[in-house]
Amino acid sequence: MKFKWHDRYAALLVLSELIFLFVLAVGLLPLFLPSRPDGQSLEVVSQDSPASSSNAEDFIKWGDFDVNAEAMRQALRFDVDSYGQELHFNWLELLAYLGARYGGDFSHYKPDDLEELIQKLQQGAVMEELTKDMKYYPYYLEAYGAVLGGMTGVYEIQIPDEATGEPVWVTKYGLKAFSPIAKNYPYQDFDDFGASRSYGFKRQHLGHDLLGQVGTPVIAVESGYVEAIGWNQYGGWRLGIRSFDKKRYYYYAHLRKNYPYHKTLKEGSYVQAGDVIGYLGRTGYSRTENTNNIEEPHLHFGLQLIFDESQKDGNHEIWIDCYELTKFLVMNRSETVKNQESKEYYRVWQMKDPTIPGGAKSQDIAID
Repeated sequence: MKFKWHDRYAALLVLSELIFLFVLAVGLLPLFLPSRPDGQSLEVVSQDSPASSSNAEDFIKWGDFDVNAEAMRQALRFDVDSYGQELHFNWLELLAYLGARYGGDFSHYKPDDLEELIQKLQQGAVMEELTKDMKYYPYYLEAYGAVLGGMTGVYEIQIPDEATGEPVWVTKYGLKAFSPIAKNYPYQDFDDFGASRSYGFKRQHLGHDLLGQVGTPVIAVESGYVEAIGWNQYGGWRLGIRSFDKKRYYYYAHLRKNYPYHKTLKEGSYVQAGDVIGYLGRTGYSRTENTNNIEEPHLHFGLQLIFDESQKDGNHEIWIDCYELTKFLVMNRSETVKNQESKEYYRVWQMKDPTIPGGAKSQDIAID
């Protein structure tokens, strides 16, 4: 906002200078907030840790994710269908092109726009030429890559043999990320990102709630390692899983009372996409551990982007709206089965993700 001052308002000028000094002292000037491509700013609050300061460096300091599920499905299909061919369409480049064209607002999305882009590429155009005048194409390519970059690739997975039903290993290319809710378990959701929350202090809801039944198996969306596990007064029993490239931090909260996690997990554990990591519940909103203070059982699923480690905790965290992402991931839900003796759930079809250090495999199934 710009101010015009007149001499007769000298007293107001003094007051404004005092306010300026106060704002500067607490570090909330827009200069220090994450910058959006359109020049606006967004401040967020930590899910887990107290605020910390960060010096401005050359990395993305703000990001949103407005790509709808339909666009992701269509772009992925072009990518997968062209894999191994001379002209391979990279779905991240396709989505970044649309993001730059729409200014990040996918309410303008039309399937014909992507079809038109594919036709241009098939006719010999190259992405570098098509995007040379798109100022923010590099931004969207990096930002969308940070969200989706670990969700596709080559991997091995078991499928049932058509004749015997026994598991056989196949090598695939495509989506290797999973819905956070196991297959065959119902849930309800709506876009609640940014909604007001008041427990503890007034703040924004920096995640996506999936309402379901207590005990529903919760699934690792992407392969990674357990960075946080235990009680948090806001999230109750919660898990924080970091992707191996360290760009994404997945936050699973309000897990089940008494038995929140899969017994194999501890801090530092490796998990593969599709593994059972815990169980849906309603813990949280209490300083006392193992307390059910959430009225409606649900999984709070959050995704934080980390372009620099200084963004991990504090006022410069970047949490994205996961509503459309979870709608997209419904196409890949991990099937689970219960060990009747231990009461633990395991994935049915094992997977080998090459991103896991040392080639570790999925959880061993233990069914009597």
